[in-house]
Amino acid sequence: MGICDQRVVIVTGAGGGLGAAHARVLAGEGAAVLVNDINTDAARAVVDQITATGGRAIVNESDITNYASSGEAVAQAIDVFGDLTGVVNNAGNNRDRMFASLSEADWDQVISVHLKGHFCIASHAVQYWRHQSKLGNSVSGRLVNTTSGAGLQGSVGQSNYAAAKAGIAALTLNQAAELGRYGVTANAICPVARTGMTTAVPAMAERMAVPGDGSFDHFAPENVSSVVAWLCSEASHHVTGQVIEAEGGRIAIADGWRSTVGIDKGSRWLPADVGRALEESLATAVPAQQVWGT
Repeated sequence: MGICDQRVVIVTGAGGGLGAAHARVLAGEGAAVLVNDINTDAARAVVDQITATGGRAIVNESDITNYASSGEAVAQAIDVFGDLTGVVNNAGNNRDRMFASLSEADWDQVISVHLKGHFCIASHAVQYWRHQSKLGNSVSGRLVNTTSGAGLQGSVGQSNYAAAKAGIAALTLNQAAELGRYGVTANAICPVARTGMTTAVPAMAERMAVPGDGSFDHFAPENVSSVVAWLCSEASHHVTGQVIEAEGGRIAIADGWRSTVGIDKGSRWLPADVGRALEESLATAVPAQQVWGT
């Protein structure tokens, strides 16, 4: 028995890395999991791992950048398991370039997988939950999105990725504000963990390697998955609209953009005077966190 008993969750990009860890941990906590990945063999391997230990899971190969295909994933989860209670938007990619070298294709591909991918699956899930709510049925829907430090702070060489992840953080706030009336919460995780993407850089691979002395594996993706499982559970019903950082044994709330007191002249600022007002505001503002890579 676990905190996700009777829950049915879709995890996108679950054929490896964080997504696979999310699927395994969710299943270990009692959830029925739809393991989505365009790499069918990878998804099947994760499903086999889950079912071999008595868990419930099925393979899905829907393209989460395609709206109709995403709808098929939602329909499959409902058809096989009888319900849908959560979506973990995890699928991602990267095409790292300095902005001056970034092509249109580099931009479109990353925005499509991350930002549109978050929209497509969630849209179909929310339509199902809204329909259930209007029928008078109890709804306990969970959207768990995936942003990153790049989206919250910026990251040199990752303009496309940072823009997509920032968009996901803003999307989460809107979803939380709009969907509570239907019994749906929306939160985003900001994970730091060992995955194929994070270890593609040799220095990061060395930093994130499994410790050889048997000590706590700080960068194990399962550390993040515990947060995801709780957010997918009934217990998280009161938490929505949050961006939650998860790394190793640390859990924290990412505090977003906030307006300062500012300087109100009471009339229009002349262009020549704007600089003085901004200098005064900047002098008292809390400095932004440093951009990754600077």
